[in-house]
Amino acid sequence: MLLAIQPTAAQPVSQESADGKRASLIAAADLYRAQTIVTGQGEANRIIGFASCLEDVLVKVSGALRLAGDPRLAPYKSEAAKLVRGFSYRDEKGGKPKNDEQGTRDRSFFLAVDFDEAAINEILAAMGVTPWLSRRPVLGVFVEMQQGPRRYVVAADSRQTDLQGAALLSAAAKRGMPIMLPDVATLDEVGANDMVLAAIAPGKLAQAAARRGGEVLLTARLAWDDQDLRWTADWQLDWHGKPQRWRLSAVTFDEAFRQGIGGAAQIIAAQQ
Repeated sequence: MLLAIQPTAAQPVSQESADGKRASLIAAADLYRAQTIVTGQGEANRIIGFASCLEDVLVKVSGALRLAGDPRLAPYKSEAAKLVRGFSYRDEKGGKPKNDEQGTRDRSFFLAVDFDEAAINEILAAMGVTPWLSRRPVLGVFVEMQQGPRRYVVAADSRQTDLQGAALLSAAAKRGMPIMLPDVATLDEVGANDMVLAAIAPGKLAQAAARRGGEVLLTARLAWDDQDLRWTADWQLDWHGKPQRWRLSAVTFDEAFRQGIGGAAQIIAAQQ
């Protein structure tokens, strides 16, 4: 199997499950695959991409978000190319013509990298963590965003929040977590468009999520700070009947989503 694998660029997985409920599914093989953006297809940028992908895979396979930025990973990242089973490129601009002044090496590509499972597991053992290879529960994710006077909740089928929805799916794929996003009808049903999520009983949100395939409730409120130019995010995970809360901040909502879903994964993985 190691010799026959043909890596392909990682794509956000579909939200449509077999029974019609909307939930993204994470394939086991994808845990050892990561994707990043590089400039051109030269070796120097590829080596940088390998190092970035290695860290992402270590976090994804273990669920241990605390490994992100861990200085102990530096020697492994410097030799990341030796751990690669295969890689592929996909043009980020999807076949659009180059700009007049843009050379081939200036064009950006998605670099997808598949790592050797045994080697990844050995690094995790050295870091004192174990691979999280058991089934991962589907997170029912409700995200409320406040930017000035504008408040909205991310919906899977709303054009107004399509960027945020795509960013949540991308964050979930990066952290190896299956997620469910509510649709507009669900938000109307629970009253999320009329009141803040904190005012809605968690049980009501969990029931609505469950009808669409969500198994564990994850909620967040992101507020934009005009002074600090950052998002402040308050997250809550209802896990085994006990709410887990944490706060973080990020310059972009993409990074806030990666941190939030990664934090949820770390909590669940620690109790497996």
